Amino acid sequence: MNDALEQLLQNPRVWRGQSDASARQGLATGYPRLDQHLPGGGWPPHALTEILLERYGSGELKLLMPALARLSQAAGKPRDDAADAGWLAWIAPPFQPYPPALMQWGIDLSRVLIVRPRQGSDALWAAEQALSSGNCAAVLLWSEAFDHAASRRLQLAAEQGASWAIAFRPPGARREHSAAALRLELANGRTGTDIFILKSRGGRPAAVHGVIHDYASLPGS
Repeated sequence: MNDALEQLLQNPRVWRGQSDASARQGLATGYPRLDQHLPGGGWPPHALTEILLERYGSGELKLLMPALARLSQAAGKPRDDAADAGWLAWIAPPFQPYPPALMQWGIDLSRVLIVRPRQGSDALWAAEQALSSGNCAAVLLWSEAFDHAASRRLQLAAEQGASWAIAFRPPGARREHSAAALRLELANGRTGTDIFILKSRGGRPAAVHGVIHDYASLPGS
């Protein structure tokens, strides 16, 4: 390496993408075949993940359960890159979460916070506040008032609060721009739920078939 290039790389204003990617470990999804396609080997921490699906009950919650359980069980332990202790905030879920099913997955119910805004337009604001507070390990959002500006606000809030944001959106959203670090689309396949990676920061699009089976075991999953 010549001296000029070495001097350039030592400049603190130069971003070295490979070094940053390797330093940020992903939160394991609990589904090894999916982890193989995600940079860092799992869900992107401190960032927004969008999950697109035709209807609720396509496996979306079962997909998230292993990671959410790990986050809830981290309460009271020292914070680290992949297991930040804090609340699991559910903002405007379209169903009533079923506590016995959550417990069966290993979710600590004492860390679950259900927020039901009086107006649908308040859901995005509530999610943004929860993410940026620094007190939430993960924030799940169901909202129809969602666009590129909203995705950017949630991405920035997730970074600020070191939290994981998950937004559920309809399939038509794939035509819209988004600031999310990861965008997935779920579809019912022959052997279970198929997952299509539409956008992955530091990765590439991919299709992973039959990731989730028996997806009727949880309300909304």
